Amino acid sequence: MSPGDIRPVELPANQPKQFYRGGASIAELRGRSAAADFGPEDWVASTTTLFGREDAGLSTLPDGRPLRDAVAADPVSWLGAGHVEVFGADTALLVKLLDAGQRLPVHVHPSNEFAETHLGCRHGKTESWIVVGTTGDEPLVYAGFRENVDAETVARWVSEQDSAAMLESLNPLRVEPGDTVFVPAGLPHAIGEGVFIVELQQPTDFSVTLEWDGFLPNADSGHLGLGYDKALACVDRSGRAGDLESLVTRTAGSATGVVNLFSAQADPFFRADRLHVSGSLELDASFAVLVVLEGSGTVGGLDVRRGSTVVVPHAAGDLVVEGELVAIRCRPPLSPAPRR
Repeated sequence: MSPGDIRPVELPANQPKQFYRGGASIAELRGRSAAADFGPEDWVASTTTLFGREDAGLSTLPDGRPLRDAVAADPVSWLGAGHVEVFGADTALLVKLLDAGQRLPVHVHPSNEFAETHLGCRHGKTESWIVVGTTGDEPLVYAGFRENVDAETVARWVSEQDSAAMLESLNPLRVEPGDTVFVPAGLPHAIGEGVFIVELQQPTDFSVTLEWDGFLPNADSGHLGLGYDKALACVDRSGRAGDLESLVTRTAGSATGVVNLFSAQADPFFRADRLHVSGSLELDASFAVLVVLEGSGTVGGLDVRRGSTVVVPHAAGDLVVEGELVAIRCRPPLSPAPRR
C-alpha cells in the first residue's frame, strides 16, 4: 500500500444474488432506487465468497482491485502487525447489510472445530445482528430451541421438511432498532420479515439449512456437500429459553459518544460500537468497517453521508470522525476464536 492509499476508502454496494427477497431498506439507506427483488444482502468490505463460488461476494476497491487481493499484498498496512501475527492476511471478519423481505428459513452455522474438521477452514460462522430498522407490526427473530431436542427429531423434521414444527421449536424474540442478538455457531435461528440488520460474522458462507423446501432448489443445496447425516452434527440441540436474554443487548437508550454493542462473549469473533458524533471524535488505529446510518461528516478526511460504507486500513492511524452523524464501526476479533 503506497502512502497515498493509507486512508479510509468508500465502497459501493456489493449485493450477490440470494435465494430470498429483500433489499428495499438497503436501497433506501443508500439513497438509490430499490434493488432487485433478490438483493437482500450487501457484503461490505468482503474478502469472502459465496459458498462454492470463485469470486461472487468479493468487494472491489475504487481502483478495480478486489479488497482480498489488496489485503494479501500488504496485510500489515491493512490489518496491523498484531492481527497478522495471529490471522495472517485474513481480515477474520465479514460485515453485511441484511434486509429480510421475507422470513428466512430455519438454519444453523458450523463451529470452528466442525468447519476445520469437515470443511478445511479455520473459521466457522458465529454471527451477531445489530438491528437498525424494522417494518411491520411484529418484527421477530428466532434463536435457539425452546427445549432440548433429540437428534432423531431434528433429522425427522429435516427429512419431512416439517417447517411448522421447526419454527415452533424456536424462541421468538421481538426486536427494535438498537437491539443486538449474538448467534453462536450451532444455534438454530431465523430472521423474520421486516428486520433490517448490520450483521457481523466470521468470514465464511457456511450454512446448514434445515428448512430448505420453498427456499432452496433442493435438499442437496442445504448441507454444504456433506449430506444431512453429517451436517446435522453441528446443530446445538439444547433448550435456550432459560438463558435467551444472555444473547441480547439492548442499546436504544444510549445515544452519546461510543456505545459498545456486544458483550464480551463476542470479543473472540468480532467487535462493534455505535458512534454518535456531534463535532469531533477520535478513535484508535484499527482495521474497521463503518456503516453510516444518519447524518454526514468526514471519516479520516473522507466525506461520508447516510448510507456510506467505508473500509479503514489499520495504517491510517488514529481516526478522526467529524460532523453530525451516527455510524456503526465493525472490527475484527480481539483474539483467536476458540476451537470448540
